[in-house]
Amino acid sequence: MVKFLDLAAQYQTIQQEIDTAIRDVIAKSAFIGGEYVNQFEQDFAGYSQVEHCIGVANGTDAIEIAIEALNLPQGSEIIVPANSFIASSEAVTRQGHKVVFADCDPQSYVISIEDSKKRITPKTKAIIAVHLYGHPCDMDALQTLADQHGLYIIEDCAQSHGAEYKGKRIGSIGDIATFSFYPGKNLGAYGDGGAITTNNAELARKSRMIANHGRIAKYDHEFEGRNSRLDGLQAAILSVKLKYLPEWTRKRIAVADYYLAHLKDIQKITLPVRQDWAKQVYHLFVIRTEQRDDLAKFLGDKGIQTGVHYPLSLPKLKAYDYINQASEDLFANKTDTMLLSLPIGEHLNEEDLGQVVAAIKEYFA
Repeated sequence: MVKFLDLAAQYQTIQQEIDTAIRDVIAKSAFIGGEYVNQFEQDFAGYSQVEHCIGVANGTDAIEIAIEALNLPQGSEIIVPANSFIASSEAVTRQGHKVVFADCDPQSYVISIEDSKKRITPKTKAIIAVHLYGHPCDMDALQTLADQHGLYIIEDCAQSHGAEYKGKRIGSIGDIATFSFYPGKNLGAYGDGGAITTNNAELARKSRMIANHGRIAKYDHEFEGRNSRLDGLQAAILSVKLKYLPEWTRKRIAVADYYLAHLKDIQKITLPVRQDWAKQVYHLFVIRTEQRDDLAKFLGDKGIQTGVHYPLSLPKLKAYDYINQASEDLFANKTDTMLLSLPIGEHLNEEDLGQVVAAIKEYFA
């Protein structure tokens, strides 16, 4: 079996540190707030090269809170890439705004700058830059577009912990950024968790208050907020894992390099393209082929796990029938039946990778 993801194997490599961290939190009853959350927020802010980090309950909450903190006029339009997880778009509508889907770049799968330009109206107030599959968006081009139209940039970094754009860590470039620590992420907790990062002190303060019932000091509620807090156990676990993230990232890139080198001659698949300005951290390694479903079954029969991210573009989901973008001539709408995610992660060795490559070559022989 070549596993798509192996969190049990990862745990075994750091078990003593993780178990100690959990015992320490329990011994100190530091379950909500406290030193472990504070320490992780400080550590992750430093790692992300930002001034402020606010731990929250999950990545979806992080996007909703970030949008709320911007205090946009009700009914504002926010541009979202058509290929992403629904959290990127549902956070918009749940904050009382309108989703406008833009197409994706056919090489990197991140939001298309050219298509985004066509979507801007007087009601457009923000763009959500989803650094999809671990590949950064073209932030200079997005910033130019945002400056021209007075738009905010929200970075959705759920799949891109540690990725870089021209040497800058993602999550430090836009007005505000969001992270998910869902267990399967490159930096994953052992449950739900998320964070907001920003260099804007006022946005940081507003986000922290929204996440904690509209307050900073206990019982001093300046407005109605919500309950969305990263708990002490998850924070302690994340602090341990953060130390290993650079090495795990290096191994992910090495896996991607192997695939890129050994699959490049197969004419019936399209490999992802890494831009020279991007440090791609490969949360996912996504190939494109018209024989996606049959290839996935063939690999599965050989004990190789794969994934599909995502089986339907966002405009084609029933949830967005009312937007009427499902029939638009979008790259994302035409290729959602072709995308296949290969196994990737620090758990894979060269024998595993050789098995994946050999099976793909056998299928297309």
